[in-house]
Amino acid sequence: MGEKKAVVAGHICLDITPVFPKQAAGMAGKALAPGSLIHMDGVDVHTGGAVANTGLAMKKLGGDVRLLGKIGCDAFGGIVKNILGEYDAGDALIETEDASTSYTVALAIPGIDRIFLHDPGANDTFCKEDLDMDLIHGADLFHFGYPTLMKKMYEHNGEEFFSLLRAVKETGAAVSLDLAAVDPDSAAAAQDWRWILSQALPLVDFFVPSVEELCYMLDEERYRSWKERAGGRDVTEILSMEDIRPLGNQVLEMGAGAVLIKCGAPGIYYRTGKGPDMEALCGKLELPVEEWTDQEGFEASYRPDAVRSGTGAGDTSIAAFLISALRGKGLKAAVEMAAGAGACCVSAYDALSGIPTYEALEEKIRQGWEKNPCRI
Repeated sequence: MGEKKAVVAGHICLDITPVFPKQAAGMAGKALAPGSLIHMDGVDVHTGGAVANTGLAMKKLGGDVRLLGKIGCDAFGGIVKNILGEYDAGDALIETEDASTSYTVALAIPGIDRIFLHDPGANDTFCKEDLDMDLIHGADLFHFGYPTLMKKMYEHNGEEFFSLLRAVKETGAAVSLDLAAVDPDSAAAAQDWRWILSQALPLVDFFVPSVEELCYMLDEERYRSWKERAGGRDVTEILSMEDIRPLGNQVLEMGAGAVLIKCGAPGIYYRTGKGPDMEALCGKLELPVEEWTDQEGFEASYRPDAVRSGTGAGDTSIAAFLISALRGKGLKAAVEMAAGAGACCVSAYDALSGIPTYEALEEKIRQGWEKNPCRI
């Protein structure tokens, strides 16, 4: 079986995190006061978004992956190119003079929740015409991330988004789709996401959202009830299989081939379809049909060596899942690798430093890596 190729496209940005000194704890008022000067302890600068997080994690796991993200012809764009170039992954970036490079400044002031300053930049202009169709024609898998943060993907009831997915689907590549949380105060929140997903998911083979963002889009009333039950805690702490299963059912009824729902620290729910479409997907990627068809379960998370940051954990989990599918692994092995990559990711401060090779991750699981107790 020859090595399969993938293209990862969608949202990309530069993440800038000023490092506040430890003595800044309890000084949020001063830090944000007009005219104040705070001496910092450095800055962390790295790429963010699905293209960088999932795409580069797939590269680190040994995948033959090309990255399609849109940046501006500016200083931040140059930094993004340099970072991706370190992974030999920057050659397919789309550069435009009509928009700036997207960035996020994360103010992690000790003692208060993080404050994010985000400029969507060139991501808002990404459209079907930006796709390198020659590149995609040579790919076995196309992964698209974060249309919820890309204006042209959700405006006009998602017309451009559907057009993009149809164009990719016609090439014969398997299609994977990830989402990002919708800001309730943004233009994206005004969209009918349930309807958009109902039109998009028949074009999607692997749908890989998080449980909170999916519930918010499909059933906002249910999501509000979850928040009330959680009482200020992380929603994933109070969920059961009875909460998650209806979402999986809806997604398959809408037309997705398989769904992987990221449930934070507890683990990952999975559900796959059956019938000719699923059999065709298995044939396309040389997957064992009996291991991928009509399956449901919950994969508990592995116990991480350390917990330093959750940045990119969901994206890197998806990277390991997709690489496993491209290698023809069974579904159970693929979700185990997804859970393992997530646990490795949280052991580092950024999305990529904790990710090992595919073989090292596989061996760690084979050696009996301890799991967290499964309560779902």
